Amino acid sequence: MTVLWLHLLFVFVCAAFARMLPLARREAGLSAPGGGASPFPMPNKLLVAAAAASFVLVSGLRSNIGDTPFYVLNYNLLNPTFEGFRFEGDFGFSILSILLKKLTPDPQALIFVTAFVTNVLIVRGLYRYSRLIEVALFLYITTGMFTVSMNGIRQFLAAAILFAGTHWLIKGDWRRYFPIVLLAATFHNTAIIMLIFYFLVRKRAWTKATVLLLAIALLVAVGFEQFFGVLLNLIEGSKYTVYGEFNEGGANVIRVAIAGVPLLVAFLGRHKLRRIWPESDVFVNMTLAGFAFMLISLNNWIFARFNIYFCLYSMALCSWLVLLFAERYRKLVYYGLLVFYLAFFYYEHVVALNLQYRSDYW
Repeated sequence: MTVLWLHLLFVFVCAAFARMLPLARREAGLSAPGGGASPFPMPNKLLVAAAAASFVLVSGLRSNIGDTPFYVLNYNLLNPTFEGFRFEGDFGFSILSILLKKLTPDPQALIFVTAFVTNVLIVRGLYRYSRLIEVALFLYITTGMFTVSMNGIRQFLAAAILFAGTHWLIKGDWRRYFPIVLLAATFHNTAIIMLIFYFLVRKRAWTKATVLLLAIALLVAVGFEQFFGVLLNLIEGSKYTVYGEFNEGGANVIRVAIAGVPLLVAFLGRHKLRRIWPESDVFVNMTLAGFAFMLISLNNWIFARFNIYFCLYSMALCSWLVLLFAERYRKLVYYGLLVFYLAFFYYEHVVALNLQYRSDYW
């Protein structure tokens, strides 16, 4: 855990100074309350790049955590040839693995390349859409999502690709966004659900559709046995039938509650949020969709994995929430947020999981 603690400190310091030592004023997509150019400065790119480098090195040089040994084993057993190759399943990841195996037999290459692409795309997106960049990157670590990215490599890579297409999602340019979704789906098939959410999340937040989505999630959570039975019948015969065998309980209720806190604050300050951040509706709706999956995951944790596609939007959203409070309370809220999520990070990684980070390079 020492490496992860030092990583957290380094990233936060770099990002905080990046905001304090800006290079230029924000332009794209952000406007001042009264119109015109935004008063918010862009963080220092060099310092944000240093933070991104830390993410890449810590993730890319690891030798354990979650399914990492499984990916290493598969890479070692992989036959680096396209003879008889089939474009089915998560074939994008298979192509990447084969190409890397042709270059080097060292499985660390796969771990490093996926860590590089995933984290660069994520930091780039948070840099573009976050108001307090250090808060967004801090939450990426302390909510456990950075740790999850070192476990579910394929799915988080797909989520990062989708996050990189946020500009086209906001603009409503499906001709550019849909190919990005299809590309992401070659790394993890479940990414295809974003073709549906494209039409849902671009609507105005906190409308009747919002109430309907939450109501559906609650109904599914309450009547989970019936819902899950219908779902298994629909996917019968596919490779996802194996998910029906998962019976390891639901997601941690504390994590689900924490996922709902940003939404509560965003709802209470919805008018001001929309005024200072015109793009916020998409981020609120994406966060809401992720929370809906978290509610359902109270019965079976496997549904929490769908939140991977939405959690990055929640981190960007949280970086704006401090500004919703009166100026005299902002420092209190800011430091309170840091302490709260730091405590959660300690609880989950040290107390609950006793996580041990290992690397052959440190």
